[in-house]
Amino acid sequence: MVGYNMGTVESCFADIVWENEPLSTAQLVEICKERFNWKRTTTYTVLKRLCEGGVFKLENSTVTSLISRENFYSAKSQSFVEESFNGSLPAFIAAFTKRQKLSKKEIDEIRKMIDSYKPEE
Repeated sequence: MVGYNMGTVESCFADIVWENEPLSTAQLVEICKERFNWKRTTTYTVLKRLCEGGVFKLENSTVTSLISRENFYSAKSQSFVEESFNGSLPAFIAAFTKRQKLSKKEIDEIRKMIDSYKPEE
């Protein structure tokens, strides 16, 4: 389970790593300078926080992920449902759809996921 919560800036930074890994710290510094107008020290500070949070690893000046983007957000979603809705996915969906109506396409996609789901024995 991922215990690290990312803010908006950290999410954008993480996306850079996930989209370009493995990458050198020099490449990361250059990308962050172009996209965010950051100094080298800012890039290293954010990288350090995400490494300490167990999301990335810095080894020999190369940055790689310890968890994929999909697995990170999957774990965060599961944690949110557990904490906010006592683990009830139907309760989450009911709350979500009170404010956000699902399109026919979204309903069809959800139905397809449910129909293809094979519970573990």
